[in-house]
Amino acid sequence: MGHREDLLAAARRLLEDKGYAHITARDLVAASGTNLASIGYHFGSKAGLLSTAIGEILDEWTEQLAETAMAAEVTTPIERAHVTWVALLENLDSKRALLLSFMEAVAQAERSPELREQFARQYRHVRTRVTELVTASLHEQLDPDDPRARAIASFVVATCDGLALQWLLDPEDMPSPDQLRAALEIVWSPEASG
Repeated sequence: MGHREDLLAAARRLLEDKGYAHITARDLVAASGTNLASIGYHFGSKAGLLSTAIGEILDEWTEQLAETAMAAEVTTPIERAHVTWVALLENLDSKRALLLSFMEAVAQAERSPELREQFARQYRHVRTRVTELVTASLHEQLDPDDPRARAIASFVVATCDGLALQWLLDPEDMPSPDQLRAALEIVWSPEASG
């Protein structure tokens, strides 16, 4: 592995072990066996390195959820959402430290235009991937370029993010995937829209 890969591997470990707010550039150098100049050369800054690592982690998690959701034999979008929520909620415990690091980083993004733009790019990337999944799930009733498909993807991402945040703050009072599914069926039933 080169310095870039060594730094990313170290950042991933430290995000889990120390949390975003407590990682120093020296921590990254010590954990990676590289040097301070490598951080700037490959990522521009410590924040750039950490947000790249977070982005990779989120991409991997998105793909894991996508594989689970798309492999399920379901007949409706609500059933696919249910499968996704089951997978999401079952994995939150193992992702707790990384979710906390993500929340710490997002809080810093308001004060760092560079970090904010990196996270905005990450969200655009995730929305694009989820849009592809949405259109495939709807058996291509919508084209991926249709703004409605992107809006549905934004809703899916916001729901997953919101569930993760609620779980971090109050895991005992989280609705189960079955409760979420039942709620959606009520909201989106023909009687509710009429």
